[in-house]
Amino acid sequence: MQWRLLLAFLLTGLVMFLTPYLYQKFYGPPPKPAQKAPAAQKEAAPPAPAATPVKEAAGRKPATTAAKKAAGQRPAPVAAQKEETFAIETDLYRIELSNRGAVVLRWVLKKYNDSAGKPLELVNTAAAGKTGHPFSFAFKDRKPAVDVNKVLYVARPAADSLGIEYEYSDGLVAARKAFRFERKNYLSRFVSEVSEGGAGVPHLVEWRGGFGDPAVANPAASGRTLYYDLAAGKLRVNEAKAAKDGPVSTSGHYSFAGIQDTYFAAVFLPPRDGQIEIRTLSDTVRGEMNAKEEPHVGAGIGGAARNEFAVFVGPKNVDIMRQVDPKLEQVVDFGTWFGFIAKPLFLILNWANNGFVHNYGWSIVLLTAFINFALLPLKFSSMKSMKRMQALQPQIKAIQDRYKGIGLRDPRKGQQNQETMDLYKKHGVNPMGGCLPMALQIPFFIGFYNVLMVAIEMRGASWLWVSDLSQPENLPIRILPVTMIISQFVMQKMTPTTSADPAQQKLMLFMPLVFGFMFYHFSSGLVLYWLTSNLVGIAQQWFINKTSPVPAVVVQSEAKKKKGTR
Repeated sequence: MQWRLLLAFLLTGLVMFLTPYLYQKFYGPPPKPAQKAPAAQKEAAPPAPAATPVKEAAGRKPATTAAKKAAGQRPAPVAAQKEETFAIETDLYRIELSNRGAVVLRWVLKKYNDSAGKPLELVNTAAAGKTGHPFSFAFKDRKPAVDVNKVLYVARPAADSLGIEYEYSDGLVAARKAFRFERKNYLSRFVSEVSEGGAGVPHLVEWRGGFGDPAVANPAASGRTLYYDLAAGKLRVNEAKAAKDGPVSTSGHYSFAGIQDTYFAAVFLPPRDGQIEIRTLSDTVRGEMNAKEEPHVGAGIGGAARNEFAVFVGPKNVDIMRQVDPKLEQVVDFGTWFGFIAKPLFLILNWANNGFVHNYGWSIVLLTAFINFALLPLKFSSMKSMKRMQALQPQIKAIQDRYKGIGLRDPRKGQQNQETMDLYKKHGVNPMGGCLPMALQIPFFIGFYNVLMVAIEMRGASWLWVSDLSQPENLPIRILPVTMIISQFVMQKMTPTTSADPAQQKLMLFMPLVFGFMFYHFSSGLVLYWLTSNLVGIAQQWFINKTSPVPAVVVQSEAKKKKGTR
């Protein structure tokens, strides 16, 4: 027992002797013993930890982790005592941020409303509890010992209220985010840093749970991640289904990467087209205006221990995006096959709207009329061919009667077709000539469709009773599609009949109803284009019918032939 007691004293003395040496080696000089203070002074003194961030916020630059490590000191903790929100308001948007996680709670665009008429909120706030808020941290290989998405950061707002810096440290794990905005620009600056024990921790910042207008028909389907691959010279996009089996990551020298919906985008631009990683995620969450849970796309961008970006969050306006980065203009996708038609159509519509009529609806009317008059020479040729075919119908019917009842595989069917083609050739008739005007309309139709689907300028553009040309009419009975059906019937009645088959004629009369059913659910601008084309076509058809009567030469020549046979 005495030996044990002696050993205990020896060990205690050893600990007391070695403690100052070890403390000085690992943590710096040993702390001085605190002097006793009167009880009243102890009660009045504020707690020391809260004083540190206040002094730093007042202007004293905090010592960096590396500097303190070089001095042999462990960094002092930096953390807020309570949760606080901070609002940044510019001419273009209003942003709410929280110091819990240093994240964005709301991002509202002032110049735009959603499809329900409310100020446009780009954040799916209904999903935030499940996925986290925008600009949350995500880690690649290892997570820090502290969940830096849940801690309280010290906030240091800028003097002009257009920026804010968040900082947190527990002495081992340190994290920082800095936001800097512009009053009259959708472009901002963002920096993020994470370290543990003085070593950088690679990470991404995420925007999950969907993005963009929450009131469109299917907001989950309109979301995409995107990045511009410099090596391939191509814009690449991914839907939520690409990550249905787990996050999908890619990295390289990209001009930008981010997330988008049909009309809006949030893209991160690294300095000098640097190395960047983008992660595509799929989150099954409910929408802001839809309680049903659906897969919404999410994006994570970054990849380094310190990420620095220019960030564009705003409308996919060609002029605005071109000023940020010429390659960013490609985010407005006018289509792969008919983009060469859609983009000129958009530029002409923009020019007509800005310079003359100041209304996109009337711009569509004027451009459609111009297209139809430009195609008038081809229509003249087509109508003449159709009139000749109309005059030939009795002889075509006679050929059909001679071969009546034979099957398609019968060799005589080839003889029938040959006789018909010989008749067309003899009288200079092109059987496909009547289809030419319709065939020429199809590329312009697809071009207008692409413009109305992707051009932010068309979103919310009104015309007479139509409140939004990019959407169907918001009426119990949609006037434009009904008027289009009537105009289609009138034009078809005025057009020469090129078939003697009664069944085929009945089928052609049914076609306006088929078109009406299709167009009833199309955007109002697209219906306006087709209706205007019909109305201009009716006027042109009336003029052609007056100036080009049905040729009698064909019938006379056939009559002479029959007379000679007798």
